[in-house]
Amino acid sequence: MENLSEILNHENTGMMILVVLLLLIGAVAKWRMFIKCNQPGIAAIVPVYDVVVTLRLVGRPAWQIVYFLIPVFNLYFGMRLLIEIAQSFGKRSVIDYIFVLIFNLFYLLNLGLAYNEEYQGPVYKVDPDKLKERDSQYATA
Repeated sequence: MENLSEILNHENTGMMILVVLLLLIGAVAKWRMFIKCNQPGIAAIVPVYDVVVTLRLVGRPAWQIVYFLIPVFNLYFGMRLLIEIAQSFGKRSVIDYIFVLIFNLFYLLNLGLAYNEEYQGPVYKVDPDKLKERDSQYATA
């Protein structure tokens, strides 16, 4: 059994601190984003509930959480969900999609903390004409 000083002197301590820091940033990012979308912020730290709330943000049914259990498809579905989150905030350019996929943690933090970013509503199975109308409504507001 290792004592605390042996754990702290271990060579992977820096990596553990980095992982904890990234988890903390991710929790804050989702918390702020959920609050901005009128969802409970506490959902950001409850393991399965945060995915259900995220699915609700983009307009997907909660049963689609099952897609995360399918190997390989879960990677596609996770990326698709990130893109739909960006679209729910009115981000529809290719560069936004690339940013949300590569820098997803910090992109979601920006969506949650930036005053000029507004949640526009779900995008899953919404008519493209309605999305364009909603985009123009938020652009003029």
